[in-house]
Amino acid sequence: MKRLLIFLLFFVILLNSNIVKAKDTLPKVSADGAVIMDATTGNILYEKNANSTYPPASTTKIMTALLTLENCKLNDLVTVGKTPPLADGSKIYIFEGETLKIKDLLYALLLGSANDCAEALAEHISGSTSEFAKLMNKRAKELGCTSTNFVNPSGLYDEKHRTSAKDLALIMRELVKYPDYISIATTSAYKISPTNKCKESRPLWNENKLVQKLSSSYFNGCEGGKTGYTIQSEHSYVASATKNNERIIVSLLHDKNKTFFPDTINLFNYAFKNFKLIKLYSKGDVVKTVKSENIPIELTASDDFYYVTKKENLDKPTIQLENRNLNNVTFKKGDVISNATIKIKDTNIGSIKLVSNCDHVVNKSFFANKNSNVLKIIIVCCVFLAGIFIITFTIKLKRKIRANN
Repeated sequence: MKRLLIFLLFFVILLNSNIVKAKDTLPKVSADGAVIMDATTGNILYEKNANSTYPPASTTKIMTALLTLENCKLNDLVTVGKTPPLADGSKIYIFEGETLKIKDLLYALLLGSANDCAEALAEHISGSTSEFAKLMNKRAKELGCTSTNFVNPSGLYDEKHRTSAKDLALIMRELVKYPDYISIATTSAYKISPTNKCKESRPLWNENKLVQKLSSSYFNGCEGGKTGYTIQSEHSYVASATKNNERIIVSLLHDKNKTFFPDTINLFNYAFKNFKLIKLYSKGDVVKTVKSENIPIELTASDDFYYVTKKENLDKPTIQLENRNLNNVTFKKGDVISNATIKIKDTNIGSIKLVSNCDHVVNKSFFANKNSNVLKIIIVCCVFLAGIFIITFTIKLKRKIRANN
């Protein structure tokens, strides 16, 4: 009996240790490049070759969608040119001279991964696919991408057309700010109505299993995603999901085993289970109170400040202000006064600009400046000595005049 109790105790301890270990174990993915990104802060929570470049295939289309939403309205009309109908790969077979709404082209782009629609959007926005590629690369740099070079709007393989898991996540981070994207990307099926060149409706089905409620890969909270595949690029996938007001982005590149759906679900679960997004300050919150000319000045947060941390590490952050003397400084309410570095223990987790909550005008009068006491004494002494000199000079001058008389 005693041996049995010892064995059961040992088994419980072993089981508990395995549970703790399982919680902290990083998920394995078959993709060569992988990233989990917290969308609010941009922090990387997990990475595998995050900055290595790979051909992204049709995940390229999230940049095409972003530029479309930034430059067009959903009801704008597009007249298809000569080139888009000739596009290789997946397409919905649009016709030269056909008139389609931006909205319909976006549905075809994101649900049907239509290369012809990608080219039609590119020509509508920039005049040609080559000029659109320049716009894609410019926007990528603006978003902080450092390992990206786009050659076309669709993702058709080109040895120079490459991106990284981190850069792909950055693009998705911007795209999910648009409610129209989420609405389109979470639609299970859609029909493009007949047009001036096509008498039949065009049905579209969403290839993203994470938003299909009847799929075994359905993930509650998924806001949309984009798959990609070519023989050279292998499989790729990028998706966004929210839970408890936290938004997580997963990007996977160069997956030869086609396990991107279950791998993404595992990465989402890992992120939501192990990390917590914390709002430290709202815009306008008082962060520090400093003094200028012995007058207390409240410094407030210029923007909301969030940070993400592991749930078992909830140490309180510390605030470190830059060393700046505010004496003799005039500023207005809302002016940026200082920068604050925010740390947890010795780790820098970000910075925030601090603004004044009031006007502060320095009295420019010299004698109102308390720091000029020494100069005041010198000036008073100079005036006193000058007075003595003038009196002495006057007396001597009078005596000389009398002597001459």
